[in-house]
Amino acid sequence: MRKKILAGLCLALLVSTGTVGAASAPEPYPLEYWALREVINNAQVSPDGKYLGLMKIASKKANPVIEVYETANLNKKPFTIGAKKMEVTSFYWASDKDIVFTMRQKVRDKIDGFNQGVYESKLAVADVINKKMRSFDETGPAIENLLPRKKNKVIISFFEGEADGPGSRLEAAFRPRAYWEFDLERGTKKLLIRGKIALGNIDFDADGNPYLARGFDLQDGESVWYYRKPGEKDWNEIYRLSEDDFSTFVVAEKDDSKEGNLLVYANNGHDMVGLWSFNTNTSEFEELIYRRADADVYGIRYHSNDWTNPDKVVGVSYFKDKYRVEYFDEVEGATYAQLEQIIPSAHYIDINSRSRDGNTMTIYNSGPRDPGTYYLLKGGKLQVVGSRQPLLESENLADLKYIEYDARDGYSIPAYLTVPQGDAPFPLIVLPHGGPFVQETVNYDEWAQMLANNGYMVLQPQYRGSQGYGQKFYTDAFMDGGKGGYEMQDDKDDGAMYLVERGLVDPDRIAMFGWSYGGYAALVAASRSDQIYQCVIAGAAVTDPLMQVNYYRFQLRGTGAVEQLRMWDDSISPLEEVEKVNVPMLIIHGDVDQRVPIDHAKKYLKALDKVGKPYKYVELEGADHFSNTLFYRHQMELYTSMIDFLKNDCGPGGL
Repeated sequence: MRKKILAGLCLALLVSTGTVGAASAPEPYPLEYWALREVINNAQVSPDGKYLGLMKIASKKANPVIEVYETANLNKKPFTIGAKKMEVTSFYWASDKDIVFTMRQKVRDKIDGFNQGVYESKLAVADVINKKMRSFDETGPAIENLLPRKKNKVIISFFEGEADGPGSRLEAAFRPRAYWEFDLERGTKKLLIRGKIALGNIDFDADGNPYLARGFDLQDGESVWYYRKPGEKDWNEIYRLSEDDFSTFVVAEKDDSKEGNLLVYANNGHDMVGLWSFNTNTSEFEELIYRRADADVYGIRYHSNDWTNPDKVVGVSYFKDKYRVEYFDEVEGATYAQLEQIIPSAHYIDINSRSRDGNTMTIYNSGPRDPGTYYLLKGGKLQVVGSRQPLLESENLADLKYIEYDARDGYSIPAYLTVPQGDAPFPLIVLPHGGPFVQETVNYDEWAQMLANNGYMVLQPQYRGSQGYGQKFYTDAFMDGGKGGYEMQDDKDDGAMYLVERGLVDPDRIAMFGWSYGGYAALVAASRSDQIYQCVIAGAAVTDPLMQVNYYRFQLRGTGAVEQLRMWDDSISPLEEVEKVNVPMLIIHGDVDQRVPIDHAKKYLKALDKVGKPYKYVELEGADHFSNTLFYRHQMELYTSMIDFLKNDCGPGGL
């Protein structure tokens, strides 16, 4: 029986804004330490608990490989799985001896269109006992379900048709996929079901039965959800949502406490997203499981043993000061509570794999003072497997605080504050997230920690338009016209002034650094008349909102059209504000950026040259938009140019 948690449960978050620690600041790490790619990424035990697989990068220029160890002796030489021309990106144990993994390969050195992509992916299976490997050539591979109840079977899916064929321009949520059951022993695959636009993305249970599908009704402009009862072949429509409706309806999982019910993230007439039990027979929200007054439900937590309790939901999660979970399952809650007591610098803890018998597990922790550490727990003994960034020591990293402040129009703005070691007042970097319509889930943030290690306080404001704080907070950024450059910008400036007023920040030492939308915000900040910044750093910035939205304007409809067109058509264009620029600028852009093409930077630089405004420009050769395409050489160039600019070129005397 599920333990019901009262709706609206509120955790009081008290943040001290008084004296900041008196400890002297450590000597900054060499920038190389921050630029290095993650040494270890992912660690999982096999279902029988005999083997440990982990992704590892052995050197600066090496690609990730999978190393497989015996859990009884981690010092024994591992078996290595890799691909000479491809980069391993993820893996899962599918059986006691089989690892399913994804790889990617760079196929383009030049971007000719928006969102074209630099990499292509493949799916492969490796037998770690017999040392055999098989790869699949189909387009858009994905691992759908590991089928813990069906020995040696997994479900995989692929996009069908040509890359530029019918349906290729549909959002991923609607582009049809074909679903196959793959036999790991025989190396054969069997078609289970083909999706279509009207009934596209399909979810399977742990027994391999399709039970949920989502499609799109082109005629009525509605997303449609379908449910299929166990043992039946007909799909029953259970819910429709107009493409013009900003409400949330996302199916999380089956509700194992009620036959035929689903656990759903939904507003259901409320501002905040809650977790509901949804009856597929009546198409009604039957029970509110959990909702808060101050934050949307973020997700669910599954049982730590996928093999014995597949798809079992044990808790509901949300973000405030950190990732928080309210547990339905007392045993799972107690297990995590114990781990929090024994894991150093515990912040975000996840049992990311566990053997069938439950006696062997890998545990992952990350947080402000832990870039990410993997542990092996076997026979009651806890061992460190490795760290993502082993050169970064917890005592030299910075604390993260959650705060709230009032914008000038009375809006309450949540924010994350990374506090450097030493004494206030500090120089400040305002670091707005990209998107802008996303939820920032901060635990360990490399950019914030790198800047704090160099003596800067870092403010990450969750300005209006950010998700995770209710429907109104999100839609207020564009419903009455775009607030980009206006109220959304005020939110960032007001956060800086909030810290100045409390004596935490030197008012003459403030800068803004952002990437993507954050880069756009930095450019807008550079031309503000009531200037509070000494300089800005704009990375991968949207400089011409009209040009950006024109890349995909023809695809927009429903809420996407309202959000994007009202936002960008009505917001300030940095390109039109170049004459107002009044602070030093560092502009950074990757030359194969697929999301914000480099034409943005080129147009803006040309405009700056025309009006005689000085700037510094760094072009990252071979860098795409996203962090997983910023390799060691890119990171070194990025961090070196940033710190040099801040110390030597930011306002009079540097920051």
